[in-house]
Amino acid sequence: MTSVGKLIRRFVGILVLSMFLLFIVNVVILLAVASTQNPGIGPWTTAQETEAGLQKTEAGYTLSDEMTKMLKDKDAWAVYIDNDTGKVLWHTENLPSEIPMQYTIADISSLTRGYLADYPTYTAGSENGLVVVGFPKDRYWKHMSPSWDYDFIRNSPYIALSAIGINVAVVLLIYVTANTKLLRSVRPIADGIQALPTKTPLYVKEKGLLSDLAKDINRTADILQSQRRDLRKKEAARADWISGVSHDIRTPLSMVMGYAGQLEDAPELSEDDRRKAAIIRQQSVKMKNLVNDLNLASKLEYNMQPLRSEQVNMAAVARQCAADFMNTDISGKYPLEWKAQENLPSCVVRGDKTLLGRALNNLLNNAQTHNPDGCHITMGFQVEEDSCCIAIEDDGVGIPEEKLEKLKNTPHYMMNDSGADEPRHGLGLLIVQQIIKAHHGEVKFSSGANGGLRVEIRLPRWA
Repeated sequence: MTSVGKLIRRFVGILVLSMFLLFIVNVVILLAVASTQNPGIGPWTTAQETEAGLQKTEAGYTLSDEMTKMLKDKDAWAVYIDNDTGKVLWHTENLPSEIPMQYTIADISSLTRGYLADYPTYTAGSENGLVVVGFPKDRYWKHMSPSWDYDFIRNSPYIALSAIGINVAVVLLIYVTANTKLLRSVRPIADGIQALPTKTPLYVKEKGLLSDLAKDINRTADILQSQRRDLRKKEAARADWISGVSHDIRTPLSMVMGYAGQLEDAPELSEDDRRKAAIIRQQSVKMKNLVNDLNLASKLEYNMQPLRSEQVNMAAVARQCAADFMNTDISGKYPLEWKAQENLPSCVVRGDKTLLGRALNNLLNNAQTHNPDGCHITMGFQVEEDSCCIAIEDDGVGIPEEKLEKLKNTPHYMMNDSGADEPRHGLGLLIVQQIIKAHHGEVKFSSGANGGLRVEIRLPRWA
């Protein structure tokens, strides 16, 4: 899983960065400590300066006041051994009692390399003897065998890098091992969080270091599942209610339309009465169409409208809708202009021919309904490489930008911004959107070039 992998990489990255920063800090500390150590006043340098400050006089050997003070400050003592006799010819006043006054070559070799009576000693040779300076027993530690193999020195960089690599590997192993339990707890949590937006049931085992978080995820998943079940019940109830109301209205509405038609044609009635009957019949037809549209919108929204999928020549459907509209325009107030490319190729789509025709008829009827004074309508048809495009545009009153934006972003056909109980206006256009969406196409609403409404429909071609 990518999120867990990122988490592991983040942990390892933090660890490596921490080790690098720790190494840098240690180097800085080492340099800071080393800078406080003055190599000019080391024990070997002190021995050499003591030898230089020791002067031979007629009365014997004397040490300069400066070096005498330095040795006293360091709590150090010194002796001068004669080369020929091995005897001590001079010593400081604070010479410990256990320091011998006679030395052999073996004694001098031993004290030069190490200690004399557990005192760390350092030597400086002169022309006729040897100066030995001793320091307090707890002042210096001397390495007794300062010998290094040249092969070891040559290979030391590789050895150091190998040691660092082994140390890093061991630290990483310890770190990963210590966090394995945490990572095992993180994986199901991450899987659960990613699965929350889906509609599948979810359960995360409530154990490990993150058991409390797992419980919260499970409670959230249960709440979401409960909400989905309630929503499905409400949607089913609403769809059933709309279907039932539509069915119950059809019969009395048909009777109203039938009787209104008879009254409209009755010669014994006055002209005014027949006109009223005609209005009743016309309004009944509108009610019938509205009920049919409402029922169709409900079925499309809840995927209850079965699509009779077949190969449909969309150009032929568009031509037929345009011809039917022109034939019904008896008044001639809605002239329709057909625009298509020359030698229009066949544009076959996969879908329901009846519903696709219904969508185009809704657009043409919408232009007629919202422009009672008449308007010029243009229907354009263009075939592209992978789709066919149908554009219907009028030069009528159009739609205000505010309502156009609401139409583009309508969340539900039953909602109404005014708070009224009736469906929002533009139900026919919403049905167009639902039909085209069911056919994997797209609809675009915009203002026309001449101030009216322009609707573009794009449907994928059948391969």
